[in-house]
Amino acid sequence: MVAASLLAAVAYGAAAARLRRRGDAWPRWRDASFTAGGAALAWAAAGPLPGGPFTAHMVQHMVVGMAAPLLLVLARPLTLLLRTLPPGAARRGLLALAHSRAAGLLLFPPLAALLDVGGLWLLYRTGLFATVRHEPWLSAAVHAHVLAAGLLFTFSVCQLDPVRRRWSLAVRGVTLLAAGAAHAVLAKSLYATAPPGAAFTTADLHTGAQIMYYGGDLVEAALAVVLAASWYAATGRALMRRRRADAGLRRRPVAGAAGR
Repeated sequence: MVAASLLAAVAYGAAAARLRRRGDAWPRWRDASFTAGGAALAWAAAGPLPGGPFTAHMVQHMVVGMAAPLLLVLARPLTLLLRTLPPGAARRGLLALAHSRAAGLLLFPPLAALLDVGGLWLLYRTGLFATVRHEPWLSAAVHAHVLAAGLLFTFSVCQLDPVRRRWSLAVRGVTLLAAGAAHAVLAKSLYATAPPGAAFTTADLHTGAQIMYYGGDLVEAALAVVLAASWYAATGRALMRRRRADAGLRRRPVAGAAGR
């Protein structure tokens, strides 16, 4: 994960620099957002994590499954890749994949939320968590799922890149609220009872559950801000289009006026 994160950040920076060299605009804050997301993943994979075993695990979960995906999605990597690729088979193939029926199904916000939060319920409320702690390969697979599901859910809620279908604000907003509620209930259940088959000190369990609860609220609030900003921008563009259309109608000569 460390190597992949660093390579992705370098590739993103190179693609953004290429756009700017040819005169295209690409905000530098997106570079910073993607780099921060990659650095967060690298730190979660290899850096020293704070607290006891469960607290450290929960910090890792929050970074890999929520914070880093938000930073990466805000950078619009798919849009950057499409703008960087020259016209040809590779670009057409990427567009076909983004607009495919399978991508549209996976990016249906309720399904993405089920894969994300449902996977966490399966991990923490069954014996899977205890098994993962003793099987390195299974731990790596779970972390890969958490990252992929977090990216999928964040992408489906924000929908900043070109996709097959843009779901309405109502669908994405209700999904975000429902997912946030399910995540909060899971965190509260962990505050009361450790995952089956796992034993942690009370202080470690409570601290980890609080990180999950309040950290989840923070990231979900940030997602709500992205939703609100997208709605505001879309409403502004629609208003400008109506004003231009009205101005064009006013300038159009009335029938018969030219002959008089």
